[in-house]
Amino acid sequence: MADSFMGKAATMEIPINSNGETLAEDDSLEQDLQQVMVSGPNLNETSIVSGGYGGPAGGVIPTSSIKGSGMHHSNSNQNMSAEETNRGVAVEKLDSVKKWGINTYKCTKQMFSERFGRGSRTVDLELEAQIEVLRDTKRKYESVLRLTSAMTSHFYNMVQTQQALGDAFADLSQKSPELRDEFGYNAETQKLLCKNGEALLGAINFFVSSINTLVNKTMEDTLMTIKLYEAARLEFDAYRADLEELSLGPRDTATMVRIEVAQQQYQVQRDKYERLRSDVTIKLKFLEENKVKVMHKQLLLFHNAISAYFAGNQQQLEQTLRQFNVKLKPPGSDKPSWLEES
Repeated sequence: MADSFMGKAATMEIPINSNGETLAEDDSLEQDLQQVMVSGPNLNETSIVSGGYGGPAGGVIPTSSIKGSGMHHSNSNQNMSAEETNRGVAVEKLDSVKKWGINTYKCTKQMFSERFGRGSRTVDLELEAQIEVLRDTKRKYESVLRLTSAMTSHFYNMVQTQQALGDAFADLSQKSPELRDEFGYNAETQKLLCKNGEALLGAINFFVSSINTLVNKTMEDTLMTIKLYEAARLEFDAYRADLEELSLGPRDTATMVRIEVAQQQYQVQRDKYERLRSDVTIKLKFLEENKVKVMHKQLLLFHNAISAYFAGNQQQLEQTLRQFNVKLKPPGSDKPSWLEES
């Protein structure tokens, strides 16, 4: 194929104009050259020979110039694509900021209107009452949590004091022969009180841990959903007020377009508000059931453990711990670390 191509090129007539300059080559030759460039081997290792036009040097067309041109166009296309991508991202961000600004303005306007009594708000009386009861319950449970935590701290110090006192009595029993029995009785009593105190401390710690989970995790999760619901309610009322205001205005073409857009936004906010209201209702129901179940168990544990300890009924105290699956920690594990003390 190469021989036939070179033979064709060598026998071709080259038209000359009156000034002695060569005219444009035949279209078929140009097409053949293009076909060779496209279908030939690696362009980095290929030269195109035109043949018989003044020696080998004049008949070789370096392919590096052709490849360089193609790479230039490819880089240009890539740069244009990157610029278009960046422009698209910037437009999306600008759109997002614009929507956020409009939404913030509407909600702020609605909030001030409600605060100064000039705007109306959507109210679910039954749900609002349940939310208020939850917030009041959380405040009271937080008070119980603080008090029982303080009790745990004081009782822990008392148990540590009893432990030290028992050790002191035992030491004196060994060093005071005339009072050995008396010191020995007191040492045994303090050690028994210390053992029972550690058991009661385990029960109180279990009670505090359960109340803390109920207050700071379960109730807090429900209150977070309530905050989202209240924000959705404000947005819903803001877009509702905007739609009502537009509906009272003139009915020209531009206003009708704005009313249609406002109607769509209002429907979106309404769906969001109703979905979150349903979520809050469900969470309040499950929270109440969980609270009753947890507190029933914890209050029974607290009562039985306290009663058994102050009655001096060691067997009843140990049975209470087994009944509620309370695992006692090793002695001294409840003591705060030196970092917490400092």
